[in-house]
Amino acid sequence: MVAETTPDELREKLADDDDDLAVVDIRDPSSYASGHIPDSENLPAATLGPEVFDREWPAEVVVSCYVGKSSKQVASVLDSNVDADVSSLRGGFDAWDGAVEDGSESEGEADLGPTSPF
Repeated sequence: MVAETTPDELREKLADDDDDLAVVDIRDPSSYASGHIPDSENLPAATLGPEVFDREWPAEVVVSCYVGKSSKQVASVLDSNVDADVSSLRGGFDAWDGAVEDGSESEGEADLGPTSPF
C-alpha cells in the first residue's frame, strides 16, 4: 500500500523550502491551469510513459490528483520504479487548503511520450 501525505504535512514540507521534494499533479492540463499547488509539476496520468522513470527524481515525491484515488495508483507505480520516497496526497487537490497558483507551465514542455495504463 502506498503511503499518504496529508495536506498539513505537505504544507509544512513546502514551507521548509525543501529542494529534495517534488509535487507531481496528475490532473488534466486545464484543471492544473485553473489552480495547482505552488511549484508542482503537471504530469497528466494519461501521458505518463516509461521515460518518466528514467528522470532524475528528488528524495521525496508527493503525487496529487483530484480526490486522492488516482494518485495512489500512480504513486505506487512511481514508488516501484524510481529511487525516491513516493506518497499520495490524501484527499487530492480537493483537500488542499494551502496556497494555490494559477496558470500552466511554461511553453515548450517536454514530450512525455505515449499514453500509459494509469
